[in-house]
Amino acid sequence: MSKIRWGIIGTGNIAKKFATGLASCEGAELVAVGSRRQETADAFADEYGVPHRHASYEALAADADVQAVYVATPHSLHRENTILCLEAGKAVLCEKPFAINAKQAAEMVHVARQRELFLMEAMWSRFQPAEVKLRELLAAGVIGEVRMLHSDFGFRTASIDPKARLFDPSLGGGALLDVGVYNVALASMLFGPPMEVKALAHLGETGVDEQAALILAHPRGRLAVSSTAIRTKTMHEAVIIGTEGWIRIDPPWWRTNGLTLTVHGKEPEHINARMAGNGYNYEADEVMRCLREGKLESDVMGLDETLSIMKTLDAIRAQWGLRYPMEE
Repeated sequence: MSKIRWGIIGTGNIAKKFATGLASCEGAELVAVGSRRQETADAFADEYGVPHRHASYEALAADADVQAVYVATPHSLHRENTILCLEAGKAVLCEKPFAINAKQAAEMVHVARQRELFLMEAMWSRFQPAEVKLRELLAAGVIGEVRMLHSDFGFRTASIDPKARLFDPSLGGGALLDVGVYNVALASMLFGPPMEVKALAHLGETGVDEQAALILAHPRGRLAVSSTAIRTKTMHEAVIIGTEGWIRIDPPWWRTNGLTLTVHGKEPEHINARMAGNGYNYEADEVMRCLREGKLESDVMGLDETLSIMKTLDAIRAQWGLRYPMEE
């Protein structure tokens, strides 16, 4: 596999970011794009120099030249699109959140494991240099025993459009699945699955969560406290607190270029962890590394962890009574 040939399902903003990131990956070639309309597939292909442009997701999945597919459609289509590509024999990188709920996620994982095909959630922050460095520092015990996480990820959408992805329940709208998943995934990386979940939210006029506060209780008394929003801009900070100090991920923490380490009794130390490319290249590199090594899952973002994160998101929404139409 000197070159791995990629296809992208979807032509929206996240698909464009991934295409840009992929262009900086050694050994990657973007050969196909699939859309629901020929004109949008053509426009995307013209912008990114993609030779195969398909007017349906089915045609993209059936393209014999494609080895790996990035699923960049709305949350509500992740299960359907991922299984379509897996059943066509493709490796899949599926944008976060992995699915609408844990039931859908389990179906996706079952198909991948049954067919012995690679599948990974595209949690891009997990593979960036700053989080790699963070894991190294924590493994070295530089702040002692890690006890708490404080994180936030919220932005303000100027107006409410009931048909837009962020506000439409039929598309899995709301803050939790769009950006709150980053907070939950960071807590998962640090502490594993929570033992208990406490969550409050404001459900807006379209019925989705516009802002929320989460507390996740983990074994040995560890806590993850976070906030998320689509109608409130927050500071975009994350601080990991240990018995001997803390590490602040420079904001915006999910796409950062550095960390600040503070050990009790010492001056704060800034640690550079600058990204190459736009950051989406790192998750693509991980997929290609795994494929070249014959792995069916990533060691960094495994499917069991993805399933655990989805179960946590389900438990949070259950406290709000928030169900999407496809779950009824």
